[in-house]
Amino acid sequence: MSIDHRTIAETMLSREGTGPAWGIEILEAGEGYSKLSMRLRPDMLNGHGMAHGGMIFALADTAFAYACNSRNQASVGAQASIAYLAPAHGGDVLVAEAREAAVAGRSGVYTVSVRTDDGRIVAEFQGLSRTIGGAVIGEGV
Repeated sequence: MSIDHRTIAETMLSREGTGPAWGIEILEAGEGYSKLSMRLRPDMLNGHGMAHGGMIFALADTAFAYACNSRNQASVGAQASIAYLAPAHGGDVLVAEAREAAVAGRSGVYTVSVRTDDGRIVAEFQGLSRTIGGAVIGEGV
C-alpha cells in the first residue's frame, strides 16, 4: 500500500491532542521532510513576553516527528537538542522546517530550523529518531 507523505503527516496530526490545540498547520510534507507553522498566542509566551522555549521546542519536535515517520515506518525520537537564537513574540507565526540529514539502519538524524514567517531565525533543533516497527497507517498500527 502506497501512502503519500502528506496523508501520513495529517494522520499523525489528527491523532494528537497537542498539535491541534496549538494550531499547528502542515505546510508541506515529503520524504524525510516536513514544514509546519504555528501562530504564537498570549498563552504560549513566557514571563518576559517572549515565546516560551517549550512551545518552540514542541513545534520543532512535531516537524521532526512528521519527517522521520514520512516513509510510513513508525518512528520515535531517541534524543533531541535545541539552540535558541532569537526571541519570538505574540502574534508571530513560527515556521519549522525539518530535513533528514542521515539514516543508518533504524536510526535517523534530522535538523529543524525554526524561523518567523518573514524568515527571521529563532532556533535550530537536531533530533535522532529510531524506528520501532509497524506502520503509521495500515498494517502494524
